Amino acid sequence: MNVPVIATTESGRAQLARRFHALSDTTRLAILDSLRAGECCVCDLQSSLAAAQSRLSFHLRVLKDAGLISQRKDGRWSWYQLTPGVISEMSSALQGLRPLGSPALSLYPASDAVKGSLVRDVSAEADASGCCG
Repeated sequence: MNVPVIATTESGRAQLARRFHALSDTTRLAILDSLRAGECCVCDLQSSLAAAQSRLSFHLRVLKDAGLISQRKDGRWSWYQLTPGVISEMSSALQGLRPLGSPALSLYPASDAVKGSLVRDVSAEADASGCCG
């Protein structure tokens, strides 16, 4: 039986805790949602989230320190994007928390018809808001 492992070392558990802590704020969740459409300039994030620069910088640093996003500098501009694979790793860690012998959790337990109605077209929203467009 292939059972997902949460983390095997103290440093691995600390990293996982930082990542989940980074998800515990509505502004940081909004940032991650904006970045789902692709790389985004910090000025576009600031505009689309109506966030003060200092507040946005703090939240971006928390997400970056947790390894959820990466930063690329282009002259005086900073561009951010989701770090590939990290959300999947976190999902696997959650799978590892289920009681042994219980069925695997589904991220999408609803029927296909319901799932289709829940999925948003984030690229259209990003273009409409001017962020990352």
